[in-house]
Amino acid sequence: QVQLVESGGGLVQAGGPLRLSCAASGRTFRNVAMGWFRQAPGKEREFVAAINWSGEARYYADSVKGRFTISRDNAKNAVYLQMDSLKPEDTAVYYCAAEPKNRLREQYNYWGQGTQVTVSS
Repeated sequence: QVQLVESGGGLVQAGGPLRLSCAASGRTFRNVAMGWFRQAPGKEREFVAAINWSGEARYYADSVKGRFTISRDNAKNAVYLQMDSLKPEDTAVYYCAAEPKNRLREQYNYWGQGTQVTVSS
């Protein structure tokens, strides 16, 4: 059974950092792209960041560019999201995703259950 399990969410003050982790099990994802999405209350899920299989290509939403960094460790079958200079508008449930159906910023075949990130002002 394939599972993606996020961790590292929590409550942080504006301007602070937080690091999310996503551990995959059930199969290896070292040959596919992985990504992070988020969904705030009352809003649709949105793309945050994605990384190709080798880690050499990274993509970010304009709203997080320069503040968030996506990385991966294929030996550990894991992907990470370092979030710096957090803002209250970053508050959302963050989801890890693996193996895009088509475009990196859209649908994926596998999703985690999500981890809550709350940024206080």
